Parts: sequence; structure tokens; C-alpha cells
Amino acid sequence: MAGVGVLFDEAAEDYDRARRQLVPGFDGFYGAVLEAMPFGVEEEIRVLDLGAGTGLLGAMIAEKFPRSRVTLVDISVEMLRVARRRLADKNGRFGFYVMDYARKPLPDGYDAVVSALSIHHLTDGDKREVFEKTHDALLPGGYFINADQVAGATPQEDARYRQWWLERVRAAGVGERDLGAALQRMRADKNATLKAQLGWMEETGFESVACNYNDHCFAVYNGRKARRGFSPERMDG
Repeated sequence: MAGVGVLFDEAAEDYDRARRQLVPGFDGFYGAVLEAMPFGVEEEIRVLDLGAGTGLLGAMIAEKFPRSRVTLVDISVEMLRVARRRLADKNGRFGFYVMDYARKPLPDGYDAVVSALSIHHLTDGDKREVFEKTHDALLPGGYFINADQVAGATPQEDARYRQWWLERVRAAGVGERDLGAALQRMRADKNATLKAQLGWMEETGFESVACNYNDHCFAVYNGRKARRGFSPERMDG
């Protein structure tokens, strides 16, 4: 994943500028992550954000759950530098870790693990391993929620997904500079089908695996770790 880190280091300062144009259905996509988190807004939850980037999703979680604590993990130093600036007025609620989460063990004791537009950069084998590590990182009864790009079920469907995306982002008025940068980053994509990923989650041991948002190549899916063997111990992030 090191090559991906270089790409995102270079893109860090401008990454957020065209997010709404480059992610069709932006509000529904990110909103589906928040909707899938079954916690009361005043609960003191601990959240691990994998591939947190500039802290976009982490900031949304912090706003909805004002007593949450969020650990942001990313391979890109520069992305996390932007995240630190974004979240500077919420000191004490965030931890920032430069780490290749596909290669390193994850801390544990979390109520939720989330990720947005990151895991699709991994090979299928690494995706499955990350699902296993995510399961281990959760407290019993905790939730994993992934908002990501997915491949079409066939090469033809995948081509339609790409054409749909290009038409939508151009209609949204994305500039050629931002589109070119996005296409450059997309060369590192290793999308897997939604069906395959839901199956891998079930094989890992997640319960109630479901997709609560699916718009062409964008999907949000989630699962819960079984409550068996509950322990109240937590590990600070």
C-alpha cells in the first residue's frame, strides 16, 4: 500500500476541494455511515477510522456523537496533517496514527470501526485480512461500517459503472485538474464486488451483515460482532 500513500501525500492539500463533485450522492453516501451507527447521540463511544485521510468522516462522527472519541489511522502523513488542522478545535477527542493498517495489527476495544473510500485499494486477500483484524478490534456487539467503491458483477457492468461516474462528475462541474487527479488515483483501485465483500464479512464471523446504501459503484455495508464473551475492558487509542 506504500505507493498509494505517496499518491495521497501528493493530493492531501487539494483532496477535499472537489469531494462533493467526485462522490455522486455525497450526502447519502456519508450519511449512510452515520445511520448505520446504532448508538445514542450522548453515548461515550470509541471509534476507529481506517484510512481516515483528511478526517472528513471522523469530523462527521464527532459532530453527531459529541461524546465520542475517534482514532484516525492513515498511511499518509500529509493526509493526517490536514486532519489535525480540521479537528484542532476538538483536542482530546482524537488520536492520529500514521500506519499501514493492512500490514500492522490494529488496536482493540472499539465500539465501531469505520472506513470510507480506502479498503478498495487493497487486494482481495488483504481485504479479507483487514475484515478479520477489524473483527478482532471490536468489542463484542461492536459494528464495522465500510463506505467504499465496489466493482460491477461483470466486466460489462463495471464498465457501465465507470461511464456513469464520469457522466455524473462532469455534470457536477468538476474541473479538469481535479478529474485528472482523481483518475490518477483510481489507477491504484482494486475494487471487489459487493457480493464478495458481504460474503467475506460473514466468513469472518460478522452477524447481521447488510448493505444500507448502494448506488452503482458506491456502497455502504456493515456487520456486527457477536456479543458472546463480552468484556468491559477497553484500550485507549
